[in-house]
Amino acid sequence: MAGPLEGYRIVDLTAYVTGPLATMILADQGAEVIKVEPPGLGDVWRYMGTARGGMSAMFASCNRSKRSIALNLKDPRGREILELLVGRADVLVQNFRPGVVERLGIDEARMREVKSDLIYVSITAFGHEGPYAKRPAFEPIVQAMSGIASVQGDPGTGAPHLVKQALCDKLTSQLVAQSITAALLARERGAGGQHLRVAMLDAAIAFLWLDGMANYTILEDDVPLHPPASLALRTFSTLDGHITFAPITDAQAHGAFRALGREDLIDDPRFAHVEARSRHPNEFLGVCSDELQKLTTDQAVDRLAAEQVPCGPVVALEELHLHPQVLANGTLAETEHPTMGRLREPRPPVRFEATPAEIRSPAPALGQHTDEVLAECGVAQLEIEDLREKGVVE
Repeated sequence: MAGPLEGYRIVDLTAYVTGPLATMILADQGAEVIKVEPPGLGDVWRYMGTARGGMSAMFASCNRSKRSIALNLKDPRGREILELLVGRADVLVQNFRPGVVERLGIDEARMREVKSDLIYVSITAFGHEGPYAKRPAFEPIVQAMSGIASVQGDPGTGAPHLVKQALCDKLTSQLVAQSITAALLARERGAGGQHLRVAMLDAAIAFLWLDGMANYTILEDDVPLHPPASLALRTFSTLDGHITFAPITDAQAHGAFRALGREDLIDDPRFAHVEARSRHPNEFLGVCSDELQKLTTDQAVDRLAAEQVPCGPVVALEELHLHPQVLANGTLAETEHPTMGRLREPRPPVRFEATPAEIRSPAPALGQHTDEVLAECGVAQLEIEDLREKGVVE
């Protein structure tokens, strides 16, 4: 069955995580995505981390449901082929550093001459202006500069810590995918093509702001500061493992006291109401932590759940695919890759009732679809062979 974006074409010039993951989301939703990579090496992410059959697991998780063409954009004939692709496309996505697309002659102004209503997407680390604009950056630098490392800091020493995930890459990819869809909708309503500029730093700060920057949002002088909400985001030891829980409302907090055998604290003025607990988070969580250490994980979760307190066990990575809720949701799928073998990966997480998103094809080998994509653009087979011989395509 067709996905919600069937009929839209996307030319993907991106590498690493942010751009490829964004375009993969759209590919799973039915868009035709052509991944353009340089001949020879291709996207470096193909070789990062755990791999089999010449492809890494991380690359496969960012690039399924796409086709790959290996194209040398430094060659004039390569740029001519890109223009053929763009002429048939709705969206072009690139994450070169500012100035590179202009040097290559594939900037927004030039591509708009090829396709007037093109959605042209530029993803950068820091934006197009300012002292950092042309500097290289990856995930940890954006985490450090956005405040995320600070909000993860040790409560006792204040030492900053990085999230051990490609958090900024992935949250930016979700924003890029949503923004592309919004731009396509606006075009359908007569707005025409437009240039979308997305800076990872901006996306990360926007992501942080809601709870991480509450003390820096209201600018009046008479606002009392509260401990950051992140203090409540922690795990708790049990007799045989760890859990986490999040009693936000008064009913949930009082239910937690009942579940943990501390009904005597329900009327304690430090904990009786949500505003008081927000001023005494360490005392509240400290009491709960002491009691949780007397219970097994199953006992703690069962008692808290019986009181309607949001809670759950900390699930080990190697056990995630076996958790009963994950199984009930059908969250993960097992697929077969032609060179990597059997894979376990998430299904598209949004369930469209009428136009389902789905894993449409495995991540492609470098240049796997070069010939068929060029043929669709009207390039004759003899010319393709000549282009390959001259290193323009692979």
